[in-house]
Amino acid sequence: MLAVSKLKRAYGDFVAADEVSFTIAKGEIVGLLGHNGAGKTTVMKMLSGYLEPSAGTIQFQGLALADNLKTLQRKIGYLPENLPIYPEMSVAAYLDYAAELKGLQGAEKQRDIKRVIDATDIKNKLLAPIASLSRGYKQRVGVAQALLGRPALLILDEPTNGLDPQQTLQMRALIRTIAQEATVILSTHIMQEVDALCDRVLMMRAGRLVLDEKLSELRHARSLLLTTNQSGAELEPVLRCVTGVKTIEALGKNAHGEQLRIHLGDAADVQATTAALARLVLENNAELYQLQPETRDLESLFRDINNATLSAKETQEVDRAA
Repeated sequence: MLAVSKLKRAYGDFVAADEVSFTIAKGEIVGLLGHNGAGKTTVMKMLSGYLEPSAGTIQFQGLALADNLKTLQRKIGYLPENLPIYPEMSVAAYLDYAAELKGLQGAEKQRDIKRVIDATDIKNKLLAPIASLSRGYKQRVGVAQALLGRPALLILDEPTNGLDPQQTLQMRALIRTIAQEATVILSTHIMQEVDALCDRVLMMRAGRLVLDEKLSELRHARSLLLTTNQSGAELEPVLRCVTGVKTIEALGKNAHGEQLRIHLGDAADVQATTAALARLVLENNAELYQLQPETRDLESLFRDINNATLSAKETQEVDRAA
């Protein structure tokens, strides 16, 4: 559906996005994460056709975006963080204008406007000037314009910003429904939204894509937690010899015994390594109380990646973006 290869955007010497590559299939909801200045907005603008890449390619539905811009933009819905709405227009007039920009005419236009009004629940605000709306209603109007034309690719930057809890639940349900027929890219600072909606996570840092993983796999770290009645000093030399074990970290005592964190190599077979460790613990006449993969939440992973030491080049890019 969407294939991005070595995407780059530079402003003189400053590189906002560099060597960004990924593919997204139809029906996927993908979270795009990163601190301010990481390059997320730049990538989204290039995917929407709003911003021309300095290098690299974007293929959408088998066609090059650069060579088929007007045709493909009609199939793309984009909600930027700063809403593209005109405060002096009424909601109805604005949606009519946005529909015409997407090439909708006549009865088809009226049907589609009605569809997005119902989907975003803004019927009671149609005649109100956009300037008079609350932040939540403005956000829903922005989502409504992004849905016009039944886009095959929907790019949403902070879609639940300003929504109350009930509206947030409605927005999540709407995004899941859209994903049945489209590809969805969701950028947000709210990790709960990613956990609730996304199948996959793309994480950017200093203009580069540093992570592309399924959310289900991300929750399992490449480490095991081992709890036993034997001290780590006694077990470490034995366990370190197991194939797949990279390092061992003593965590001290807890209510159940001595605890160790066993870090595995990237190529390690988790099941085989776990079995070998269990055998060795028992062969050393120790009690085995716990041996399981360590789980982690998305927020801690995001923090760990962004707290990792930056290269000199990355530090320079982050400072310039800020």
